[in-house]
Amino acid sequence: MPLVAIRTVEPGESVEAEQLDRVFFALSDPVRRAILERLDGDALLVSELAAPFAMSLQAVSRHIQVLVRAGLVRQERTGRISRCRLNAGPIFAAAVWLNRYSKYWRAQFDLLAATLERLDNPTPRKRTPRKGKRR
Repeated sequence: MPLVAIRTVEPGESVEAEQLDRVFFALSDPVRRAILERLDGDALLVSELAAPFAMSLQAVSRHIQVLVRAGLVRQERTGRISRCRLNAGPIFAAAVWLNRYSKYWRAQFDLLAATLERLDNPTPRKRTPRKGKRR
């Protein structure tokens, strides 16, 4: 049974927050991320998208529908033929949201850089004479 996220907008929560939830849910699955990678720069038929996956066409179609609901994929139908295109707008919105927390990443990168600097250029230790017998 496929995992489906169903959620309502809580009072005080924005429609944008609900859209972000759909985007992050869609991106949480490796098959859906692989579908997006395949659509990067190309519009493909559903059958073309399904080819590399060891799953049924119907299973891939369900993944595509999650991406469509998240706004990450646009599906154009001509009769029985369905062509998919990447819509990067929601990814940009998710990136803007994530960027709010970049100050924490920068602090971690600064700490990593300082640690690597210490490892590359260790300060020489002073030798202290040992107490005890000499041989």
